[in-house]
Amino acid sequence: MAASTGSALTSTAFLSNKKELDVAAFSSSLPFSYRRCERTVSKKICSVMTPQQSERKPSATGSVKTAMTMTEKIFAKASKKTELSPGENVWVDVDVLMTHDVCGPGSIGIFKKEFGENAKVWDREKVVIIPDHYIFTSDERANRNVDILRDFSKEQNIKYFYDIKDLSDFRVNLDYKGVCHVALAQEGHCRPGEVLLGTDSHTCTAGAFGQFASGIGNTDAGFVLGTGKSLLKVPPTLRFVMDGEIPDYLLAKDLILQIIGEISVSGATYKAMEFLGTTVESLTMEERMTLCNMVVEAGGKNGVIPPDSTTFKYLEGKTSKAYEPVYSDENARFLSEYRFDVSKLEPVVAKPHSPDNRALARECKDVKIDRVYVGSCTGGKTEDFLAIAKVFLAAGKKVKVPTFIVPATQKVWMDLYSIPVPGAGGKTCSQIFEEAGCDTPASPGCAACLGGPRDTYARMNEPQVCVSTTNRNFPGRMGHKEGQIYLASPYTAAASALTGYVTDPREFLQ
Repeated sequence: MAASTGSALTSTAFLSNKKELDVAAFSSSLPFSYRRCERTVSKKICSVMTPQQSERKPSATGSVKTAMTMTEKIFAKASKKTELSPGENVWVDVDVLMTHDVCGPGSIGIFKKEFGENAKVWDREKVVIIPDHYIFTSDERANRNVDILRDFSKEQNIKYFYDIKDLSDFRVNLDYKGVCHVALAQEGHCRPGEVLLGTDSHTCTAGAFGQFASGIGNTDAGFVLGTGKSLLKVPPTLRFVMDGEIPDYLLAKDLILQIIGEISVSGATYKAMEFLGTTVESLTMEERMTLCNMVVEAGGKNGVIPPDSTTFKYLEGKTSKAYEPVYSDENARFLSEYRFDVSKLEPVVAKPHSPDNRALARECKDVKIDRVYVGSCTGGKTEDFLAIAKVFLAAGKKVKVPTFIVPATQKVWMDLYSIPVPGAGGKTCSQIFEEAGCDTPASPGCAACLGGPRDTYARMNEPQVCVSTTNRNFPGRMGHKEGQIYLASPYTAAASALTGYVTDPREFLQ
């Protein structure tokens, strides 16, 4: 076996046939190794033994003849099969269907067209409707979309419709939450072993809870509304093993940008991405959500993390429904395996105009920026803002460019004004942001992440350069088609705000 030229983590796993293993060599600037094996007789699916793990509960699929991955087990359970293999098409029972103001009206229209104007949804308690994308705008069509959701929810007696009526002050709308993917977790709709589908590509965020979560189109959603079922193909699984203590200048955003930069935006097309290892086990739930949130930027069908005590503790008090976790079997088949020594990684960014256009943050130090945006389902959670505050606190300086703060949900907004920042003498995030010269935290929602109507808060209406904690940097994504977006972690975003250039956060954190 040829030795890798990178700073690679030695594999603790072994493969059934070592002759089928090839190791790709990387430059010293990319500290990881990649291992892959292929069997022509098994459609290029390799058999990999997992690293030694603590005892796991068995899956709910009963006696099985073939070892399965987490995703395959969830599919088997949802389709009432004892075993499944990648490539099989099965009807699965959906546990939760989520839709929002952008895709909800279209899904509702298809549902009514195909099932009848007076048809009822399959289960009013399994449909979750969350207005969040184009909310705080005077655009009549955007406002009408929310009206359609409201009328439908009333007609169907939908239990979980998080409505907003008064746009002048979101706080008087007690039901309003904000960004759907964060709200789903906070409101207890994410549970291990279940199937959660949503009319949004970043529904994959919920895979952090050990469930199958994926985005679907309006047509599929209309069908699910009427039947509670969806026809899905079982995806093969890529396994990403991340070990080592994560440096205090790295966040989960750096890890997923590193991965996407390695495998490309099409490297996981219609594949499950399973994350494990000591690094992943050390991550909080919000950081795990960041990791799973961006698997779709690599083409992934879903991302998934084995549930553990961190998962179960987060769910305490959020859901009363019983759930049954599943875990990949020891002999489960993985299409490929990637291993990372996280302790050797550096802060990275994704340069315009693709999430896989990876570069080290320090390599972009000469890139002058016009603004910084902190928000979205990827980077607008409570811990993301605590990370921003940590950098500002360490620096003791003011920002040099406009810095926009957009909490993902109403709960996050409240956290900014109530949770003391560690080491800040009792100061909250909002106080630190004000002292640093940031914009006042905005109303919770998606805001400029998806561009939106021209009056959307923080929308890029000019061809500016922005460092953003969001998930996509395609032309026009945040507004102006000539705008340039550098995707970064909250640490890197904060450091960049302080200098006016793309900046490695180690400048302030070490």
